[in-house]
Amino acid sequence: MKRLASAFLAATALVSAFAADKLPVQDDQDALEIEPPLLIKSRAADGSPEAIATAGTPDLTRLEAAVARAKQSAASAERLFRAGVLAKVEAEQRGLRVVRLQADLAQTQLEQVKYEEEQRPRSDSAATQTSSKSAALAQAIEAAKTAVAERGRAELAAAAANLERQRKLLALGSGRKADVSRAEEKLAKLKRPSD
Repeated sequence: MKRLASAFLAATALVSAFAADKLPVQDDQDALEIEPPLLIKSRAADGSPEAIATAGTPDLTRLEAAVARAKQSAASAERLFRAGVLAKVEAEQRGLRVVRLQADLAQTQLEQVKYEEEQRPRSDSAATQTSSKSAALAQAIEAAKTAVAERGRAELAAAAANLERQRKLLALGSGRKADVSRAEEKLAKLKRPSD
């Protein structure tokens, strides 16, 4: 057994000695210069980056896809909750995520309509288009207000449910007072009118 171990160590030392001799030598003449791609693709005539129309706002198609996925996830969460696989909290959180994404989508659509309204050329022939564009803007504003109000109601309901859940856990002896006070603070914060 000792002979086998010593033979293995000798073979390993021999292989590592040969491997160290065959390391490649870097020549300064053969060094490759790699230029990274430009991160800012479009530039204005003065060399500054152009303002992109939707800079800082998520893409509408991505948000619409996220809303669709969130709706499917919420629907499956209800089914999984009834089957006992998921907790009720997780099902509620998935439903709240749908409402939040819908509010974000409505806000993004409003921003896009406002941007299109600003970019539209002002001309006398566009008088008929003005009424349709302002109607679309009013409709987008109303949809955004409704979505934000629905989001507020859903977050308030979720905070109230969380407070009730924490109080029940405290009464059963498995909750903490800190969790209850944190839930109370969150509910009070959501009930306060935003300035």
